[in-house]
This record gives sequence, structure tokens and C-alpha cells, in this order.
Amino acid sequence: MDISLITLLDLVGTFAFAISGALAASYKRLDIFGVLVVAFVTALGGGTLRDLLMGQQPVGWMLNTEYLLIVLFGAVFAYLFRRTLESLRRTLFVFDAMGLAVFTILGMEKALGLGLSPVIAIMMGILSAVFGGVIRDILCNEIPLIFRQEIYATACLAGGILYWGLEKYLPSLYLVPITILFILILRVVAVRYHLHLPTFKGEQESI
Repeated sequence: MDISLITLLDLVGTFAFAISGALAASYKRLDIFGVLVVAFVTALGGGTLRDLLMGQQPVGWMLNTEYLLIVLFGAVFAYLFRRTLESLRRTLFVFDAMGLAVFTILGMEKALGLGLSPVIAIMMGILSAVFGGVIRDILCNEIPLIFRQEIYATACLAGGILYWGLEKYLPSLYLVPITILFILILRVVAVRYHLHLPTFKGEQESI
């Protein structure tokens, strides 16, 4: 993929996740510092862990301060337009789904660019997409979506497999938007029609 497209995807995903984190923090009535912290970890947490696991040090946002500016801009945007955004149903979900789709493919691209196997690349894509949201939910005292019934990480997995299957047949110019759109649609459809994974129900032990 062309480096400019990678950068564009990274910035778009960072902005979307920053808004998602800021909105989640505002729903919990956190102060402005708390909003900024949650926006930061939501936007950059997954990519930070991915880069550390792949031996990329310093991690990406430490080398490019524009990522910090994007997070700040996303948090300020969410603050300034919070009433408008809160009046729109599922706003948090939309931005979270956008970030999920973008970072899955971005993580895969970076892993494949380092010569890692497709299986590891899919794992890095999933980690990039969901780990920031895990930290966000924990800080906001919520059970992370990845541990609930929702089609969340599963959407990333399906998108990663699709990307892997089509990589030899389509140029990146078409492959990237197709797989991003696939993940986004899968996530939206799963929520719209209440599709979910089965739960594991064990016997509760008596004390």
C-alpha cells in the first residue's frame, strides 16, 4: 500500500477512536483531564501494544506528534459538539465501528510489511483495533465489548480473513476500502439484528 494511504488511514482511525473515547468519558461525567486520558488510550492504546509486540520502538505516536494533535482535536471536537453528538443515537457506536474497521486493516498492513505471516498479521490487526477500546471500557467501569456477546473482535477476524483471501487478486486501492467497508457493515448488521456469539454458562458453585 502507498505510504500516504497508510498515514491517512492511521489518522482517520485515530480521530474516530479519540472521539469514541471522549464521548464514552463524557457519558461517565469525567472531568476534562479524564476525557483527554480516555481519548488518548482509546486512540493509541492498540497501536502502542502492536508496535511493542512487533519490536517497533519508539512506537509510532512518539515519532509523529501529529497523532497527539489528532487525539486532542478529536477530544475537543467531541466536547464542542457533544450536545449535537449526544442527540444522535448510536454516535459512540458509529465512531467506534469506524475505528475498529480502519485499525484492523492498518495493523495487518504493518505486520505484513514486516514480513510476518498472515495469521500473525490478522492477530496484530485485531489487537490494533480492540485493545484501545478494552482500556477505554475498563477506565469507564464497563465490561469491555470484546468480552461480551457482541460481534466485535469477530468482525475484525472476518475482515482480516477476507483481506488475506483477496490480497492476491485485488490491488490495495480496492482491497483496503472493500475490507474496511465489510468490517463496518458486519458490525452494524450484528448490532442492528442483535447477532451475537453464544455465552459460556457454567454451573455456579455454592459457597
